[in-house]
Amino acid sequence: METSSSTTEARIHPFRVDIAQQDLDDLRERLARTRWGGEVPGTGWSRGVPTDYLKALAAYWADGFDWRAAEAELNGFPHFTTEIDGQNIHFLHVRSPKADAVPLLLVHDWPCSFVQFVDVIRPLARDFHVIVTSTPGTGFSGPLGEAGWNTGRIAGAFVELMSRLGYGSYGVQGTGGGAWIVAEMGRRAPDRVIGVHVNGLITFPSGDPAEFEGLTAAEQERLARLEDFRQDKMGFNAIQSTRPQTLAYGLHDSPVGQLAWIAEKFKEWTDPAAELPEDAVGRDRLLTNISVYWFSGTAGSSANLYYEAGHDADAWAPKERGTVPTGVAVALKTDVAIRRFAERDHNVTYWSELEHGGNFLALEQPEAFVADVRAFFATLVPLDV
Repeated sequence: METSSSTTEARIHPFRVDIAQQDLDDLRERLARTRWGGEVPGTGWSRGVPTDYLKALAAYWADGFDWRAAEAELNGFPHFTTEIDGQNIHFLHVRSPKADAVPLLLVHDWPCSFVQFVDVIRPLARDFHVIVTSTPGTGFSGPLGEAGWNTGRIAGAFVELMSRLGYGSYGVQGTGGGAWIVAEMGRRAPDRVIGVHVNGLITFPSGDPAEFEGLTAAEQERLARLEDFRQDKMGFNAIQSTRPQTLAYGLHDSPVGQLAWIAEKFKEWTDPAAELPEDAVGRDRLLTNISVYWFSGTAGSSANLYYEAGHDADAWAPKERGTVPTGVAVALKTDVAIRRFAERDHNVTYWSELEHGGNFLALEQPEAFVADVRAFFATLVPLDV
């Protein structure tokens, strides 16, 4: 299932996470010099991240969080980079002890990074050759080299990456925005992608009134959740999809700005049973992910991915229904996916509903995530489930 050539290998370079000490010192100095503003008393999280919470998290980032320990853990996986279509692509590649294992590509969502999958890589590698990418413009894939990196172009680059690794057939998994990417990979390479597994899938009604007939109470609740999200929680999208460069100045220069911008999304998109973001994913995991954005300087280029998506006419044009078998995992407390809408657009052959977790399922509920991915692919290939 895996082949390689000297030419291909020459285009793939080993990579190691190695942040200079001066960059760590600079981060601490910037955190210490933060100019804190006021806030309207008694508003909690309703208008954004509360000052007291952010001060405490920033203090821990400066003096409690051990980046070197996190860095050593990340370097416990084999990292590589390669250039595709003029863009640097960073990825992890962990081979299974089973030589004939199915390759499985994992694609993260914003504001996550490859850190999203650190707790599921080794369990999945018992049955899969695991490849974890950093989306172009995010983390150690580095800033975007040019405009035009929309969902389709990213999907094409990842298809090329899997070919470059010598994989003629493989599975893919994506979360949120990553779900859009892997679904597009299935459309572009249906002869190579054996299965698409997604969570955090967003499904939109087509506008046909008949689609709303007979929706269950749970589906109506998800539809209301989607409408609430579009009306009340899309401020980040409005900014990133229209003025990413203006936003970038603040996030790139201020670590507290970057901290707040990402921590807020972990508050809103994780299981609501978690009072604080770190209750859902752990404080060190949260800060490891945010540190990847800070040290790689990719706040602006990751925001530009929203601009590309928002200005990509093809992304919103009607598409042929996907033909690759697709598994959908739904976090019951947070997700908005409705099965009939998903089946309209994808060849849904597996559907699961999970009591716990949110959008960042691989971080929040790693065991449930691994079990669901394995259960779906076991319907397509022999696995010991």
